[in-house]
Amino acid sequence: MRAFLASAIGVACTAALVLPTAAIAAPAPAVPASTASPGSTQSLPLVPLVPDAPGDDRAAGTVPQGLTERDARPFSLLGVIWDDPEAELHGTVQVRTRSTGTGAWSGWQFLETHHHEHAPDAGTAERETGKARGSTAPLWVGASDGVEVRVRPGGDAAVRGAAPAPLPSGLRLELVDPDDDPPPGTTTTAAADAAEDNADDAAAQTGAADDADDPRTTVLTAEDAAASAVNADLVPLGATEVPALSKAETEAQTFVLGGKPRIGPRPRIVTRKGWGANEQLRERNFVYTKRVKVAFVHHSATGNNYSCSQADSVLRSIYRYHVKSSGWRDLGYNFAIDKCGNIYEGRAGGVAKAVMGAHTLGFNSNSTGIAVLGTYSKSKPRAAVVKAVARLTAWKLGLYGANPSAKTTLKSGGGNRYKKGTRAKLNVIAGHRDGVSTDCPGGHLYSKLADVRAASARLQGR
Repeated sequence: MRAFLASAIGVACTAALVLPTAAIAAPAPAVPASTASPGSTQSLPLVPLVPDAPGDDRAAGTVPQGLTERDARPFSLLGVIWDDPEAELHGTVQVRTRSTGTGAWSGWQFLETHHHEHAPDAGTAERETGKARGSTAPLWVGASDGVEVRVRPGGDAAVRGAAPAPLPSGLRLELVDPDDDPPPGTTTTAAADAAEDNADDAAAQTGAADDADDPRTTVLTAEDAAASAVNADLVPLGATEVPALSKAETEAQTFVLGGKPRIGPRPRIVTRKGWGANEQLRERNFVYTKRVKVAFVHHSATGNNYSCSQADSVLRSIYRYHVKSSGWRDLGYNFAIDKCGNIYEGRAGGVAKAVMGAHTLGFNSNSTGIAVLGTYSKSKPRAAVVKAVARLTAWKLGLYGANPSAKTTLKSGGGNRYKKGTRAKLNVIAGHRDGVSTDCPGGHLYSKLADVRAASARLQGR
Protein backbone atom coordinates (compact mmCIF):
# COMPACT_ATOMS: atom_id res chain seq x y z
CA MET A 1 0.00 0.00 0.00
CA ARG A 2 1.55 3.29 -1.07
CA ALA A 3 0.71 6.55 0.69
CA PHE A 4 0.42 10.00 -0.84
CA LEU A 5 0.21 13.33 0.95
CA ALA A 6 -2.01 16.24 -0.04
CA SER A 7 -0.13 19.53 -0.21
CA ALA A 8 -0.49 21.58 2.95
CA ILE A 9 -0.76 24.78 0.89
CA GLY A 10 -3.70 23.79 -1.25
CA VAL A 11 -1.94 22.68 -4.45
CA ALA A 12 -4.22 20.38 -6.44
CA CYS A 13 -1.63 17.68 -7.07
CA THR A 14 -0.23 15.22 -4.51
CA ALA A 15 3.39 14.45 -3.61
CA ALA A 16 4.61 10.86 -3.56
CA LEU A 17 6.36 10.03 -0.30
CA VAL A 18 8.18 6.98 -1.63
CA LEU A 19 11.10 8.13 -3.74
CA PRO A 20 13.65 6.14 -5.76
CA THR A 21 17.10 5.56 -4.32
CA ALA A 22 19.14 8.57 -5.42
CA ALA A 23 21.10 11.56 -4.27
CA ILE A 24 18.88 14.56 -5.01
CA ALA A 25 20.31 18.05 -5.08
CA ALA A 26 18.55 20.48 -2.78
CA PRO A 27 17.26 23.79 -4.14
CA ALA A 28 19.33 26.81 -3.16
CA PRO A 29 17.23 29.99 -3.30
CA ALA A 30 18.94 33.32 -2.68
CA VAL A 31 18.34 34.28 0.95
CA PRO A 32 20.09 36.47 3.54
CA ALA A 33 23.14 35.30 5.45
CA SER A 34 22.51 33.51 8.75
CA THR A 35 23.39 34.51 12.28
CA ALA A 36 23.18 30.87 13.47
CA SER A 37 25.82 29.86 16.01
CA PRO A 38 28.39 27.67 14.25
CA GLY A 39 29.70 25.76 17.26
CA SER A 40 33.23 24.33 17.33
CA THR A 41 35.22 21.14 17.83
CA GLN A 42 38.59 20.74 19.56
CA SER A 43 40.47 17.61 18.44
CA LEU A 44 43.26 16.54 20.81
CA PRO A 45 45.57 13.59 20.02
CA LEU A 46 45.94 11.10 22.87
CA VAL A 47 49.40 10.13 24.09
CA PRO A 48 50.79 7.10 25.98
CA LEU A 49 50.27 7.46 29.71
CA VAL A 50 53.13 6.97 32.18
CA PRO A 51 53.63 3.22 32.67
CA ASP A 52 52.34 1.81 35.94
CA ALA A 53 55.78 0.38 36.80
CA PRO A 54 59.42 0.76 35.65
CA GLY A 55 60.53 -1.55 32.84
CA ASP A 56 57.09 -1.80 31.26
CA ASP A 57 57.54 -4.02 28.17
CA ARG A 58 53.98 -4.22 26.89
CA ALA A 59 53.51 -4.63 23.14
CA ALA A 60 52.93 -1.59 20.95
CA GLY A 61 49.34 -0.46 21.03
CA THR A 62 48.63 -2.02 24.43
CA VAL A 63 49.97 0.82 26.57
CA PRO A 64 47.14 2.97 28.00
CA GLN A 65 46.66 6.30 26.26
CA GLY A 66 45.01 9.51 27.34
CA LEU A 67 45.49 13.06 28.50
CA THR A 68 46.26 14.31 31.97
CA GLU A 69 44.22 17.09 33.59
CA ARG A 70 44.18 20.12 31.32
CA ASP A 71 42.34 23.31 30.48
CA ALA A 72 40.26 23.54 27.32
CA ARG A 73 38.06 25.99 25.50
CA PRO A 74 34.41 25.59 26.57
CA PHE A 75 32.68 22.38 25.44
CA SER A 76 29.62 20.38 26.43
CA LEU A 77 29.97 16.98 24.71
CA LEU A 78 32.94 14.74 24.07
CA GLY A 79 33.95 11.47 22.48
CA VAL A 80 37.01 9.55 21.31
CA ILE A 81 37.68 8.79 17.63
CA TRP A 82 40.34 6.83 15.69
CA ASP A 83 41.52 6.47 12.11
CA ASP A 84 40.01 3.19 10.86
CA PRO A 85 36.17 2.99 10.90
CA GLU A 86 36.44 -0.82 10.63
CA ALA A 87 38.56 -1.10 13.78
CA GLU A 88 36.97 -1.68 17.18
CA LEU A 89 38.18 -0.36 20.50
CA HIS A 90 38.45 -3.35 22.84
CA GLY A 91 38.96 -1.70 26.18
CA THR A 92 37.65 1.08 28.37
CA VAL A 93 37.43 4.84 27.92
CA GLN A 94 36.97 7.05 30.99
CA VAL A 95 36.74 10.82 31.24
CA ARG A 96 36.39 13.44 33.92
CA THR A 97 35.56 17.07 33.28
CA ARG A 98 35.60 20.44 35.06
CA SER A 99 32.36 22.43 35.22
CA THR A 100 32.49 26.05 34.05
CA GLY A 101 29.76 26.87 36.55
CA THR A 102 31.28 25.47 39.74
CA GLY A 103 34.92 24.85 38.87
CA ALA A 104 34.54 21.34 40.35
CA TRP A 105 35.81 18.19 38.67
CA SER A 106 33.38 15.36 38.01
CA GLY A 107 34.01 11.76 38.90
CA TRP A 108 35.24 9.35 36.23
CA GLN A 109 32.62 8.45 33.62
CA PHE A 110 32.72 5.62 31.08
CA LEU A 111 32.09 6.14 27.37
CA GLU A 112 30.28 3.48 25.35
CA THR A 113 33.06 2.03 23.17
CA HIS A 114 31.04 -0.41 21.05
CA HIS A 115 29.65 2.24 18.75
CA HIS A 116 30.70 0.92 15.32
CA GLU A 117 27.22 -0.52 14.74
CA HIS A 118 25.94 3.07 14.37
CA ALA A 119 27.35 3.88 10.95
CA PRO A 120 26.70 4.20 7.23
CA ASP A 121 26.36 0.88 5.40
CA ALA A 122 29.40 -0.64 3.70
CA GLY A 123 29.60 0.15 0.02
CA THR A 124 27.56 3.35 0.23
CA ALA A 125 28.96 6.67 -0.90
CA GLU A 126 28.76 7.95 2.67
CA ARG A 127 30.96 5.10 3.93
CA GLU A 128 33.46 5.24 1.09
CA THR A 129 34.36 8.94 1.15
CA GLY A 130 37.53 8.32 3.14
CA LYS A 131 36.25 10.68 5.83
CA ALA A 132 34.62 8.06 8.08
CA ARG A 133 36.36 7.25 11.37
CA GLY A 134 35.87 4.87 14.25
CA SER A 135 34.32 6.44 17.33
CA THR A 136 32.92 5.89 20.79
CA ALA A 137 29.44 7.08 21.60
CA PRO A 138 29.52 10.78 22.51
CA LEU A 139 28.87 11.80 26.12
CA TRP A 140 27.03 14.95 27.18
CA VAL A 141 28.90 16.52 30.12
CA GLY A 142 27.41 20.02 30.21
CA ALA A 143 29.32 23.30 30.13
CA SER A 144 32.96 22.40 30.85
CA ASP A 145 36.43 23.87 30.42
CA GLY A 146 38.74 21.14 31.70
CA VAL A 147 39.20 17.47 30.84
CA GLU A 148 41.16 14.32 31.62
CA VAL A 149 40.87 11.04 29.70
CA ARG A 150 42.33 7.55 29.93
CA VAL A 151 41.92 4.71 27.43
CA ARG A 152 42.94 1.23 28.56
CA PRO A 153 43.13 -1.87 26.33
CA GLY A 154 41.13 -4.85 27.50
CA GLY A 155 38.10 -6.67 26.18
CA ASP A 156 37.42 -10.41 25.99
CA ALA A 157 41.08 -11.34 25.57
CA ALA A 158 42.04 -9.66 28.84
CA VAL A 159 39.19 -11.40 30.65
CA ARG A 160 40.47 -14.77 29.40
CA GLY A 161 43.97 -13.95 30.62
CA ALA A 162 45.39 -13.42 27.13
CA ALA A 163 47.22 -10.33 25.96
CA PRO A 164 44.81 -7.43 25.41
CA ALA A 165 43.99 -6.36 21.86
CA PRO A 166 45.97 -3.33 20.65
CA LEU A 167 44.21 0.01 20.75
CA PRO A 168 43.23 1.50 17.37
CA SER A 169 45.67 3.95 15.85
CA GLY A 170 45.11 7.69 15.74
CA LEU A 171 43.15 8.04 18.98
CA ARG A 172 41.88 11.60 19.50
CA LEU A 173 39.64 13.28 22.04
CA GLU A 174 36.89 15.39 20.46
CA LEU A 175 35.46 18.26 22.53
CA VAL A 176 32.27 19.69 21.03
CA ASP A 177 30.83 23.11 21.82
CA PRO A 178 27.26 23.84 20.59
CA ASP A 179 28.08 27.53 21.23
CA ASP A 180 25.16 28.21 23.52
CA ASP A 181 26.45 27.28 26.95
CA PRO A 182 25.08 29.36 29.85
CA PRO A 183 27.49 31.78 31.54
CA PRO A 184 29.46 30.48 34.53
CA GLY A 185 27.38 30.31 37.68
CA THR A 186 24.08 29.49 35.94
CA THR A 187 24.04 25.77 36.66
CA THR A 188 20.72 24.66 38.07
CA THR A 189 19.82 22.45 40.98
CA ALA A 190 18.27 19.03 40.55
CA ALA A 191 14.97 20.42 41.81
CA ALA A 192 15.04 23.27 39.29
CA ASP A 193 15.87 20.83 36.50
CA ALA A 194 12.99 18.59 37.54
CA ALA A 195 10.56 21.53 37.55
CA GLU A 196 11.82 22.59 34.13
CA ASP A 197 11.48 19.05 32.79
CA ASN A 198 7.91 18.84 34.09
CA ALA A 199 7.06 22.08 32.31
CA ASP A 200 8.69 20.82 29.11
CA ASP A 201 6.79 17.54 29.47
CA ALA A 202 3.51 19.46 29.66
CA ALA A 203 4.50 21.54 26.64
CA ALA A 204 5.23 18.38 24.67
CA GLN A 205 1.77 17.04 25.43
CA THR A 206 0.03 20.26 24.36
CA GLY A 207 2.25 20.92 21.36
CA ALA A 208 3.40 24.29 22.70
CA ALA A 209 6.57 25.81 21.26
CA ASP A 210 9.04 27.92 23.22
CA ASP A 211 11.39 29.18 20.52
CA ALA A 212 9.41 32.10 19.09
CA ASP A 213 12.02 34.65 20.20
CA ASP A 214 15.09 32.55 19.35
CA PRO A 215 17.28 34.60 16.98
CA ARG A 216 18.43 31.40 15.31
CA THR A 217 14.93 30.96 13.86
CA THR A 218 14.62 34.35 12.19
CA VAL A 219 16.97 34.09 9.18
CA LEU A 220 17.35 31.47 6.44
CA THR A 221 20.55 30.64 4.60
CA ALA A 222 20.42 28.83 1.26
CA GLU A 223 21.25 25.62 3.12
CA ASP A 224 18.49 26.32 5.67
CA ALA A 225 16.01 26.86 2.86
CA ALA A 226 17.00 23.61 1.15
CA ALA A 227 16.55 21.60 4.37
CA SER A 228 13.19 23.27 4.97
CA ALA A 229 11.89 23.02 1.39
CA VAL A 230 11.72 19.21 1.57
CA ASN A 231 8.97 19.64 4.18
CA ALA A 232 7.02 22.10 2.01
CA ASP A 233 4.02 19.75 1.74
CA LEU A 234 3.65 19.96 5.51
CA VAL A 235 4.70 23.45 6.63
CA PRO A 236 5.79 26.82 5.18
CA LEU A 237 9.44 27.47 4.37
CA GLY A 238 11.43 28.24 7.50
CA ALA A 239 8.95 26.69 9.95
CA THR A 240 10.41 25.76 13.32
CA GLU A 241 7.96 22.92 13.87
CA VAL A 242 5.60 20.59 12.06
CA PRO A 243 2.39 21.00 14.09
CA ALA A 244 0.40 18.08 15.40
CA LEU A 245 -2.76 17.00 13.58
CA SER A 246 -5.70 14.97 14.79
CA LYS A 247 -6.22 11.50 13.33
CA ALA A 248 -9.06 12.80 11.16
CA GLU A 249 -6.92 15.67 9.86
CA THR A 250 -4.03 13.31 9.18
CA GLU A 251 -6.26 10.87 7.32
CA ALA A 252 -7.79 13.70 5.27
CA GLN A 253 -4.30 14.81 4.25
CA THR A 254 -3.15 11.30 3.34
CA PHE A 255 -4.46 9.20 0.48
CA VAL A 256 -3.71 5.50 0.12
CA LEU A 257 -4.12 3.74 -3.21
CA GLY A 258 -6.77 1.09 -2.76
CA GLY A 259 -8.43 2.20 0.44
CA LYS A 260 -8.54 4.21 3.65
CA PRO A 261 -5.14 4.91 5.22
CA ARG A 262 -4.12 3.13 8.40
CA ILE A 263 -2.19 5.97 9.92
CA GLY A 264 -1.84 7.56 13.34
CA PRO A 265 -2.30 11.26 14.07
CA ARG A 266 0.71 13.30 13.08
CA PRO A 267 2.72 14.33 16.15
CA ARG A 268 4.37 17.71 16.67
CA ILE A 269 7.94 17.59 15.30
CA VAL A 270 10.56 20.26 15.96
CA THR A 271 12.29 20.90 12.64
CA ARG A 272 16.00 21.22 12.06
CA LYS A 273 15.43 24.97 11.91
CA GLY A 274 13.71 24.75 15.29
CA TRP A 275 16.62 23.03 17.05
CA GLY A 276 19.20 25.22 15.33
CA ALA A 277 20.98 22.81 12.96
CA ASN A 278 23.91 24.47 11.21
CA GLU A 279 23.06 23.36 7.67
CA GLN A 280 26.50 24.26 6.38
CA LEU A 281 27.98 21.28 8.24
CA ARG A 282 26.19 18.54 6.28
CA GLU A 283 26.59 17.29 2.73
CA ARG A 284 24.55 19.34 0.28
CA ASN A 285 22.48 16.53 -1.26
CA PHE A 286 19.87 14.24 0.27
CA VAL A 287 19.79 10.46 -0.20
CA TYR A 288 16.53 8.49 -0.29
CA THR A 289 15.59 4.83 -0.28
CA LYS A 290 12.43 3.25 -1.68
CA ARG A 291 10.23 3.11 1.41
CA VAL A 292 10.13 2.72 5.19
CA LYS A 293 9.54 -0.87 6.29
CA VAL A 294 11.12 -0.81 9.78
CA ALA A 295 11.58 1.77 12.51
CA PHE A 296 14.72 1.05 14.56
CA VAL A 297 14.65 2.47 18.10
CA HIS A 298 17.96 3.60 19.64
CA HIS A 299 19.28 5.43 22.65
CA SER A 300 22.00 8.00 22.03
CA ALA A 301 24.11 6.67 24.96
CA THR A 302 25.02 10.28 25.76
CA GLY A 303 23.85 10.05 29.37
CA ASN A 304 20.77 11.48 31.07
CA ASN A 305 22.40 14.51 32.68
CA TYR A 306 20.55 17.11 30.63
CA SER A 307 17.38 19.12 31.11
CA CYS A 308 14.81 19.08 28.34
CA SER A 309 15.46 22.74 27.54
CA GLN A 310 19.01 21.64 26.69
CA ALA A 311 17.87 18.96 24.24
CA ASP A 312 18.46 21.12 21.18
CA SER A 313 22.03 21.74 22.39
CA VAL A 314 22.54 18.01 22.89
CA LEU A 315 21.22 17.37 19.40
CA ARG A 316 23.40 20.04 17.81
CA SER A 317 26.41 18.54 19.57
CA ILE A 318 25.65 14.99 18.40
CA TYR A 319 25.11 16.34 14.89
CA ARG A 320 28.52 18.04 14.89
CA TYR A 321 30.15 14.90 16.36
CA HIS A 322 28.62 12.70 13.66
CA VAL A 323 29.70 15.00 10.82
CA LYS A 324 32.98 16.59 11.92
CA SER A 325 34.35 13.84 14.16
CA SER A 326 32.88 10.60 12.74
CA GLY A 327 32.98 11.81 9.14
CA TRP A 328 29.34 11.13 8.18
CA ARG A 329 27.32 13.20 5.72
CA ASP A 330 24.78 14.35 8.35
CA LEU A 331 23.29 13.41 11.70
CA GLY A 332 22.94 9.62 11.71
CA TYR A 333 19.41 9.40 13.15
CA ASN A 334 16.25 10.28 11.22
CA PHE A 335 14.47 11.44 14.38
CA ALA A 336 15.32 12.16 18.01
CA ILE A 337 13.11 12.20 21.11
CA ASP A 338 14.14 13.86 24.37
CA LYS A 339 13.29 12.51 27.82
CA CYS A 340 10.20 14.75 28.01
CA GLY A 341 8.75 13.25 24.82
CA ASN A 342 9.51 16.11 22.42
CA ILE A 343 10.15 14.85 18.88
CA TYR A 344 12.86 16.33 16.61
CA GLU A 345 13.61 16.05 12.91
CA GLY A 346 16.99 14.36 12.49
CA ARG A 347 18.82 13.80 9.21
CA ALA A 348 17.78 16.31 6.55
CA GLY A 349 15.62 15.28 3.62
CA GLY A 350 12.03 15.60 4.85
CA VAL A 351 10.24 14.11 7.85
CA ALA A 352 7.68 12.34 5.65
CA LYS A 353 10.21 10.97 3.16
CA ALA A 354 12.27 7.77 3.14
CA VAL A 355 15.61 9.38 3.99
CA MET A 356 18.60 7.03 4.26
CA GLY A 357 20.23 7.41 7.67
CA ALA A 358 23.39 6.07 9.34
CA HIS A 359 21.91 4.51 12.46
CA THR A 360 21.80 0.71 12.09
CA LEU A 361 24.82 -0.79 10.31
CA GLY A 362 23.60 -3.01 7.48
CA PHE A 363 19.97 -1.91 7.69
CA ASN A 364 19.94 1.78 6.81
CA SER A 365 18.01 1.17 3.57
CA ASN A 366 14.20 1.11 3.76
CA SER A 367 14.19 1.96 7.47
CA THR A 368 14.06 4.95 9.77
CA GLY A 369 16.12 5.47 12.92
CA ILE A 370 14.65 7.01 16.08
CA ALA A 371 17.07 7.91 18.89
CA VAL A 372 15.89 8.65 22.41
CA LEU A 373 18.39 11.13 23.84
CA GLY A 374 19.96 9.54 26.89
CA THR A 375 21.18 6.17 28.17
CA TYR A 376 18.65 3.50 29.10
CA SER A 377 20.78 0.54 30.09
CA LYS A 378 20.12 1.22 33.79
CA SER A 379 17.56 4.05 33.69
CA LYS A 380 13.90 3.64 32.75
CA PRO A 381 12.41 5.88 30.06
CA ARG A 382 9.56 8.16 31.09
CA ALA A 383 6.02 7.39 29.99
CA ALA A 384 6.20 10.48 27.74
CA VAL A 385 9.07 8.86 25.81
CA VAL A 386 7.15 5.62 25.21
CA LYS A 387 4.12 7.61 24.09
CA ALA A 388 6.21 9.75 21.74
CA VAL A 389 7.83 6.73 20.07
CA ALA A 390 4.38 5.20 19.58
CA ARG A 391 2.94 8.41 18.10
CA LEU A 392 5.87 8.96 15.76
CA THR A 393 5.91 5.37 14.47
CA ALA A 394 2.11 5.24 14.04
CA TRP A 395 2.37 8.24 11.71
CA LYS A 396 5.65 7.56 9.93
CA LEU A 397 5.05 3.86 9.32
CA GLY A 398 1.45 4.59 8.37
CA LEU A 399 2.65 6.76 5.49
CA TYR A 400 4.15 3.62 3.99
CA GLY A 401 1.37 1.18 4.84
CA ALA A 402 3.40 -0.59 7.54
CA ASN A 403 1.67 -2.32 10.47
CA PRO A 404 3.51 -1.54 13.76
CA SER A 405 2.55 -4.89 15.30
CA ALA A 406 3.69 -6.98 12.32
CA LYS A 407 7.00 -8.45 11.16
CA THR A 408 8.77 -7.84 7.87
CA THR A 409 12.06 -8.67 6.17
CA LEU A 410 15.04 -6.47 5.36
CA LYS A 411 18.10 -7.45 3.35
CA SER A 412 21.29 -6.92 5.33
CA GLY A 413 24.05 -4.78 3.93
CA GLY A 414 26.51 -6.56 6.24
CA GLY A 415 27.09 -6.35 9.97
CA ASN A 416 28.12 -8.30 13.04
CA ARG A 417 24.82 -10.16 13.36
CA TYR A 418 23.61 -10.72 9.78
CA LYS A 419 26.00 -11.31 6.89
CA LYS A 420 25.62 -9.22 3.76
CA GLY A 421 22.72 -10.41 1.66
CA THR A 422 20.91 -12.17 4.53
CA ARG A 423 17.17 -11.59 4.62
CA ALA A 424 16.45 -10.85 8.25
CA LYS A 425 12.95 -11.19 9.69
CA LEU A 426 12.37 -8.22 12.01
CA ASN A 427 9.61 -6.52 13.94
CA VAL A 428 8.34 -3.47 12.07
CA ILE A 429 9.21 -1.57 15.26
CA ALA A 430 12.57 -3.03 16.21
CA GLY A 431 15.33 -2.26 18.66
CA HIS A 432 18.79 -1.54 17.31
CA ARG A 433 19.96 -4.80 18.90
CA ASP A 434 17.53 -6.75 16.69
CA GLY A 435 19.61 -5.90 13.62
CA VAL A 436 23.09 -5.67 15.16
CA SER A 437 24.82 -7.18 18.20
CA THR A 438 24.74 -4.23 20.60
CA ASP A 439 23.26 -3.14 23.93
CA CYS A 440 21.39 -0.31 22.18
CA PRO A 441 18.71 0.90 22.91
CA GLY A 442 19.46 -0.20 26.47
CA GLY A 443 17.58 -2.93 28.30
CA HIS A 444 15.00 -0.67 29.93
CA LEU A 445 13.99 1.05 26.68
CA TYR A 446 14.08 -2.21 24.73
CA SER A 447 11.68 -3.81 27.23
CA LYS A 448 9.12 -1.08 26.40
CA LEU A 449 8.99 -1.85 22.67
CA ALA A 450 6.14 -4.35 23.03
CA ASP A 451 4.07 -1.56 24.61
CA VAL A 452 5.16 0.80 21.82
CA ARG A 453 4.04 -1.65 19.12
CA ALA A 454 0.63 -2.12 20.73
CA ALA A 455 0.08 1.62 21.24
CA SER A 456 1.29 2.47 17.74
CA ALA A 457 -1.08 -0.08 16.17
CA ARG A 458 -4.00 1.31 18.21
CA LEU A 459 -3.21 4.81 17.02
CA GLN A 460 -3.36 3.53 13.44
CA GLY A 461 -6.81 2.09 14.17
CA ARG A 462 -5.76 -1.56 13.96
